[in-house]
Amino acid sequence: MRALSLTHQELTREALLKKAEQIPGAWIGIRIAAFLLILSGWKSTRVAEIFGLTRWAVVKWMRRANREGLEAVNDHPRPGRPSQFDEKIMKALDEALSKSPQDYGISRNRWDGSVVTEYLKRVHYIKIQVRHAQRLMKKLGYSLRRPVYRYIQATEAGVKEFHEKLKKTPSRPKE
Repeated sequence: MRALSLTHQELTREALLKKAEQIPGAWIGIRIAAFLLILSGWKSTRVAEIFGLTRWAVVKWMRRANREGLEAVNDHPRPGRPSQFDEKIMKALDEALSKSPQDYGISRNRWDGSVVTEYLKRVHYIKIQVRHAQRLMKKLGYSLRRPVYRYIQATEAGVKEFHEKLKKTPSRPKE
């Protein structure tokens, strides 16, 4: 009898950890699972490998848990400036990136970091650096690629017509 296993191509450790980044509170569940494994006798190095963390991150979780008890499972507010990009602005940016920059009065043909900064400045009155705009584009699933030019293959009828119209240059007489 075969053991049950996950075989779907989308279910990878990296994909699941990326999904945990997107879901609010998912890291609380990961922290609880890590603490349960450590209480079962697992080493911090192995727990870190499973969850794609550094060993030092797991050690810090353990130290905090020893200090604070069950409260260590919850996230604490992080210091720093709050983001200017709420869900509404990110949705508007995603919608804008699916259209042409010319629809927003920007005389460019395609979106790149500098065009996104110009759009955000004009439409949402947000001023950011070009690199931040590039990260936002990547976060929304867009990437900057150069166009690939493909040449149309000649048809048999087109080749025949070309040969018929082709004039031969007369050769010079040999001396």
